[in-house]
Amino acid sequence: MSPDKVLVIVFGVLGIIFTYWFFLMKKEKEVKVMDEVDIAVSGGYSPEVISIPKNKTTRINFIRTDPTDCLSEVVLADFKIRKQLPLQEKVTIEITPKKAGEYGYSCGMGMYHGKIVVK
Repeated sequence: MSPDKVLVIVFGVLGIIFTYWFFLMKKEKEVKVMDEVDIAVSGGYSPEVISIPKNKTTRINFIRTDPTDCLSEVVLADFKIRKQLPLQEKVTIEITPKKAGEYGYSCGMGMYHGKIVVK
């Protein structure tokens, strides 16, 4: 086998390994919240995963700094909440989850996602 074919195979395998690691092995950092949390909305949500207690009201403050139209709205479908996020303004959502579990939230178009873990 010629050296150029060996290089193509090696770089192809390395590319597959890197893609798998980057997209599928990435660990989500979970932030534990007691009463209130600020989530920055800029190219996604930060923190992306929050952990909150069951049967306790928690305030989630979304602060949007990204002018992208997709991020102008947040949807918490499991809680039947849909809120507009004006640019450079804090929007507070209060939730009191009754059941433990994982609840997703997303932008209005469903392109950016986050997760609320209730314990």
